[in-house]
Amino acid sequence: MTEVSSALGLAPDQVRTVLESASLAPSVHNSQPWRFRLLPDRIELHADMERGLTATDPDARELRLSCGAALFNLRVALQGLGVRPLVTLLPGQAAPGALATVRRGGVLQPDDENRALLRAVPARRTNRRPFFESGVDGRQRHALVRAAELERSWLHVVATREDVARMKYLVRRAHQIQLGDPDVQAELRSLTGHRPGAGDGVPPASAGFRPQAQDEWAFRDFDPAAEHDRLPGKDYESNPLVLVVCSHYDGPLGELQAGQAMQRVLLTATTLGLSASFLSQPIEVRSVREELRRELGGTLVPQTVLRIGFSSPVPATPRRAVTDLLLAQTRSVN
Repeated sequence: MTEVSSALGLAPDQVRTVLESASLAPSVHNSQPWRFRLLPDRIELHADMERGLTATDPDARELRLSCGAALFNLRVALQGLGVRPLVTLLPGQAAPGALATVRRGGVLQPDDENRALLRAVPARRTNRRPFFESGVDGRQRHALVRAAELERSWLHVVATREDVARMKYLVRRAHQIQLGDPDVQAELRSLTGHRPGAGDGVPPASAGFRPQAQDEWAFRDFDPAAEHDRLPGKDYESNPLVLVVCSHYDGPLGELQAGQAMQRVLLTATTLGLSASFLSQPIEVRSVREELRRELGGTLVPQTVLRIGFSSPVPATPRRAVTDLLLAQTRSVN
């Protein structure tokens, strides 16, 4: 087991705190597909391909999106310690295999927004429960759109009745395709349900209510063996705020940027008292994703679909120990 060492001029306990924050990012079925290498002058972010879900996420798009979200949490945590993070995405031969490197770019005085985002990191949850019918107001929508723009990405608000109906159709169509794929269903079962002592996955307490036939949106069943306290015939909310996080170009760089934007949007939502979950099916099915891209005009690249609203609190999902996320320190400082 690799121990937490110092990096970027921070003591080991400070580095541990930073990595704990990074590990609280969302990922597909809470698979946590990231690893870190600590060197005196940098922290490297690597994809843990062994934790990739090759049926659900065949192109590793969502894996890189999740790593981008972990990178954003890491940035926020460093800023909270007064460190200005200097990030290089896809550094190539400077750090072979890394998705990103983070170096110390000087001293930073945290502002109110940074402190609010940092407080939101441990408070953020993926909330699969039904949302209340009270809507998200214009001020809150603007804050979410601004959050994505700050990370060089675009947040498309699914606003009109026609667009909402079209998105429901795309989500349902992709959902039905995945229901018929035994490999996708096997990956879902491998990370859900009762798994005592597991440091990953979606436990029953975080699974949400069981989907029913009358639901207007197609939701995954994260705990088919559970008995949830849902009234018979009661629908999930019919009209949550639905947002599409988009990059301006395709490929790993766009996915890493969009992952950071996604996390900034989710943390901003948390600071506003909002809940969020994912409607990822249209992204995971290639043919549906391309159809969604055409719906958005063809230039924006859809990277994930978010459902936003107000809901009751849900518990945190488990996380792996920081020491399990570390790669060996095998290279000298450049």
